[in-house]
Amino acid sequence: MSGSPMGVGIIGAGNIIEQYLVTLTAAPDVEVRFIADLDAERARAKAEQFDVPGWGTPDDLLADPSVELVVNLTVPQAHAEVSLAALESGRHVWSEKPLATTIADARDLAATASRLGLRLGCAPDTFLGTGLQTGLTAIREGQIGTPRHAVAFFQYYGPDQWHPSPEFFFGAGAGPVLDVGPYHVTALVQVFGPVARVTARGVVTRPRRTVAVGPKAGTEFDVTVPSHVTALYEFADGSVADAIFSFDSPVPRVLLEVSGTKGALRMTDPNNFDGTNGLLALDGTEEELDALAYGGSGRGSGVIDIVRSLRDGTPHRASAELALHVLDALLATERSVLTGTTVTVESRVDAADLLPSGWVVGSGDGR
Repeated sequence: MSGSPMGVGIIGAGNIIEQYLVTLTAAPDVEVRFIADLDAERARAKAEQFDVPGWGTPDDLLADPSVELVVNLTVPQAHAEVSLAALESGRHVWSEKPLATTIADARDLAATASRLGLRLGCAPDTFLGTGLQTGLTAIREGQIGTPRHAVAFFQYYGPDQWHPSPEFFFGAGAGPVLDVGPYHVTALVQVFGPVARVTARGVVTRPRRTVAVGPKAGTEFDVTVPSHVTALYEFADGSVADAIFSFDSPVPRVLLEVSGTKGALRMTDPNNFDGTNGLLALDGTEEELDALAYGGSGRGSGVIDIVRSLRDGTPHRASAELALHVLDALLATERSVLTGTTVTVESRVDAADLLPSGWVVGSGDGR
């Protein structure tokens, strides 16, 4: 590919778009040329705020020849349909998580991208951030020996307390498993490799929730998926991880700890790009690791990695294959809750390569 910026269009002008725009408008590798939404006026407002020249509906975006890569920020239930349309129009695609809400749709997307020679990537890309890259580097250097087990928690009071339209968080394709689970499971796969089996249990603590903020404040809605899930992940290498994903606790807790044969690592929040990592010796003494001076710095870092990987002819890291495996593991988690049995995860994926030294969003020379 040439050294000119790649034209990017974004479909979905909801809450998360500003985080993407901050990252993408800081990178010389891309140029955001179009913002689309079913509500074209909402797209126009974001386009004017960030000086993006084009705005309109999703069909308008796909008709714009200057858009070479589509960023799909729609609700989870629409991810597969929107991504497939973008791929079939000849565009590379980056999707917010999950890649799809079914394994069949996820496989279809991956196969379509491969058949058309296009790149397909998917959030979370937080494992490309300085925080997790620092921790993963320490693990791969052997600083805790061979990693054998982990603890991964994400619990808080739930998105109904802060999101103006939180209903989709509590329905099929979301819930804490598919909403926050991808961050922890993606990080765990970078440590241990692929998940082989899942045993999980879950509950719905409050069958009806109430919107707390925005124009819908006071509106009640039904919860149709488990809002608290406890899971045991068994990895193909024999390692294990205990996980809790919950929208039900007024006690916020985020935890990612990996223990090995020589020590343990208290890793940063896998939902963040920065943060600290604590290295613990077998006697319990702890030291904070010096953070790397490079890495992703915000949502959309995976888009930049796709563009640079295209330029270099190398695989991108937050790949469709990784997203498909994480989705497979998380849907297995949901099936285990439903059936009360241990569920086998059929797909396999390798951990992604670490970012090379010097990789930063604001550098067009980053590799």
